[in-house]
This record gives sequence, structure tokens and C-alpha cells, in this order.
Amino acid sequence: MRFVFAFILIASAALPAQTQTTPSPAGRSTAIAFANLRTRTEGWQFFQAPPVTSSYGYGQSLLRFGFAQNLTRWDWRIELAQATIFDAPSGAISSVAAQGQLGLGASYYAANGAAYPAALFVKQAFLRYNFDQHDKNLRLGRFEFFEGMEMEQKNPALAWLQANRVAQRLVGNFGFTNAQRSFDGIDAHLGQGAWDLTAMAGRGDQGVFNMNGNPELNVDIQYLAFSRRQWKQRLVWRGFAIGYHDGRTGIVKTDNRPLTARQADHGNIRVGTYGGDLLTLIPAGAGEFDFVGWGALQNGRWGAQQQRAGAAAAEGGYQFLRLASTPWIRAGWFWSSGDNNPSDNTHATFFELLPTPRNYARLPIYNLMNLKDAFAQIIDRPARHWDLRSDLHWVQLASKNDLWYQGGGAFDNKVFGFVGRPSGGAASLVSMADVSADWHPDPHWDLGLYYAHAWGKSVVASIYPQNRNAQFAFLELTYHWSAPLPARR
Repeated sequence: MRFVFAFILIASAALPAQTQTTPSPAGRSTAIAFANLRTRTEGWQFFQAPPVTSSYGYGQSLLRFGFAQNLTRWDWRIELAQATIFDAPSGAISSVAAQGQLGLGASYYAANGAAYPAALFVKQAFLRYNFDQHDKNLRLGRFEFFEGMEMEQKNPALAWLQANRVAQRLVGNFGFTNAQRSFDGIDAHLGQGAWDLTAMAGRGDQGVFNMNGNPELNVDIQYLAFSRRQWKQRLVWRGFAIGYHDGRTGIVKTDNRPLTARQADHGNIRVGTYGGDLLTLIPAGAGEFDFVGWGALQNGRWGAQQQRAGAAAAEGGYQFLRLASTPWIRAGWFWSSGDNNPSDNTHATFFELLPTPRNYARLPIYNLMNLKDAFAQIIDRPARHWDLRSDLHWVQLASKNDLWYQGGGAFDNKVFGFVGRPSGGAASLVSMADVSADWHPDPHWDLGLYYAHAWGKSVVASIYPQNRNAQFAFLELTYHWSAPLPARR
């Protein structure tokens, strides 16, 4: 099937929700207006399911704009978002349940019921009180939340590892999607330079694939984490606990039980997740080694079943600091439990809560549930404002009796938020290779290119026998603007 790749103009840039605000000097205030526009054109050649359309292109734009102000002890932000999808494919959803939606374009069409959906909604609206500088504060309202980003890292390598290899595994704004995710709630930080204690309680808002991000969902998160920086800012560790509750009624859960059993299960999901992570840099010769460790255990209730699951990751690499482009070579392994017995009283599939899955699956055809992922990657900076990256992944299911999972969690009141496809009694899922190039010519503009190819294995072949290969590419342009507002006289 021919690979379609069309170019359309799109827009937005996510404002980092966890960025702390430094109070203004006594008696002074700073107010700004801001706008961020991200435009992206995506091309898909999904695994084929004739006669359904599996090759298509579509566009999206996200404009985020508003006002913010820092006062002596207070700061506030009001931000609106205007999200639009251009030409989402109406024919990329298979009537065969196992084949489902063929790529993210189909997900946008299914969530909105239209090829050109658009909406304006409140993205963030919060008030924050700063007790003592920027590391002791309390925030109330609607905001974005990124677990794992509680502490700002001054070392650029440690900052990259924190943002790309730890943060948002379980709770994030799903920033790759067009409507993204916010929370209505409260959070607080208590810190003292080398340590931070963060607490958050919030209710998830609609968004992600649904362009209307205003309504709340009956999905709640409670989060508590302690982070500490040591060894001359070369080591950071965190311990965390997350409570999750999904009280949406009438929505069938996605798991490996028969459909009749799932339809009869109207119990709420109440899952506790407990874990930690560690990041460190070790100087060695002409560069430095890095190591990342992450792990989590889960218990609670999955409706009528008990929840008992776990996941772990181990990664490492070496960066050549004395070479002009500072190439960085890394490799790693991830595992999350799957459910081996759909007939017992235990749901053993690791549940990813409300994550940003593309941070860990750049080709968005799987997430971190029931998974084994061995990978290698290289990161390079051939010029000051130009970043290159390429990943290789060998992906398997942890349990062949469980499903192939996709998605990033609850995003409206019509569907569960995670999709599961049958394994066909196999475990080998895909091999994947990708490359990306990001150019940052000045503080206002960013340009990104991405291409990925997946070679489907036994699991894919059992569902899409005509063509078990897939391709995905996009072109993304982002513009950032801000300007101070005139001060009152």
C-alpha cells in the first residue's frame, strides 16, 4: 500500500506545568501575555486491514494563549487552548474488533465523530502562593502535572534523563496529542535546595483525542513523592506513591477477560502504585557514564478483581564530552507484568494510569503495559541548535495470554482510554527503528522531523496478515511568544 505523507500547517507548545515561579521583589509585580502555537502534519501507513484505509495524512494545530503574573508572594495563570484537527480519516476504523483504529488519525475521528473537529477550552487557570522563594508553594485550580519533574536539574544530561527517561511514565499531560490533559485540583511543594516533597490531588479533565478539554472526568489521582539530589548534583533519587480511582460507570474495562465478564463488571478501579527511581552520572575518561533505574508495584481493586502487578526499567549509556557533537550512546530494558490467567480473581497487568506514553514509545503503537522492551539509542548534536536521535527497539509481550495494549488513559466518558488487541497466542510484537531531527534556530521557533518503521512479528501477523509492517512520520513547527504587560502607575 502506498505511503501517504501530506504537509499541512499546524501549532502549539506545552508550557511546563512544574516550572516553579520565583516571587518578584517586594512591592513589584510582573505580568506577561503569551502564546504558543504548534502545528503538525502526520503521515501513517498502519498495519494493513483491507478494505479499511491504513495509509493517510492529516494535520493538527494547538494554540495556547493567556496571561500570567508574579506578585510578591502570589502568582497566577489563565491559559486557553484552541485545538483543531484537519481531515481526520473517516475510513481508518475496521469493523473487525481486533483490528480496531488504524493509527492516531482514526483515534481522533472516533473520539470526535468528525473529520475537522475544533474546540476552545480552559487549559490552565490556577492561583499559587509562594511561602519562601520558589520551593515552598501551594497551588489551586486547573493545571498540568508531570510526575517525576519535581526538581529542576542544572546538569543538562541529568535534566534530559529526568524529562525523557523517568518523568510521565505514570502521570503526565499526554503532550503529543492535540488536546492534551489537565487536572483540576491542588498541589504543594516543600523543598530546601537539595530535596523536595511534592503532594498533589486532582481530577483528570477531558482532552487528549477529544478536542473539548473543558469537562471533568470521574477519574482521580493522589500523588506523594520525595526527591533528593546528592553527590555534587550527579545523583537524583525519588520515592513515590500514587492513588488512582476511576469511577466512570457504563464503560467496559480493557483487559484479557471475555467480553461478557467485562460487561458484567461495574466495580470501580482503585489502584495504588508505589515505587522509586534513581539517576546518576559517573565521570570516566573523556566522558561520563549514566545509569537510570525505575521500578513500581501495584495493588488494589480492578473492579471485581484484585490488582497485583509490577514494572521495572534499567538503562545506561556513555556520553563523549570531549568530541564536538558530544555523541551519547545508550541502551536499556523495560519489563511490566502481564496477566497469565484471565479466569482467576487477579488482574496482573501493570496499569499505566494517566501517562504520556510517547516518551517511551516514540512510534505510538504500544504503551508500557504487558511489555518487554529492549532498546538502543544514540543522541547527537552536530550543531549548536540541532539535535539528532535514533532508537532501535525489540518489543515483546510479557504474557502471551494477555493483550497488546495501546493508549494513554482516560480522556472522555465514552471509552475506557486504553485499547487491547489479542496476542494470537504469541509474544513477539515488533522491531522498530526511528530517527528524529530537531532544529531550534532561536528562542521563538522549533522545527521537528520524525520517521519510524516497524516490522510486525507474530502478534501483529495474527491480526494484520496482509501487511505487518507500519510507517509513521511527521513534520512539526512550533512558535513561542511572550511579552510583558505595561505596569500600573
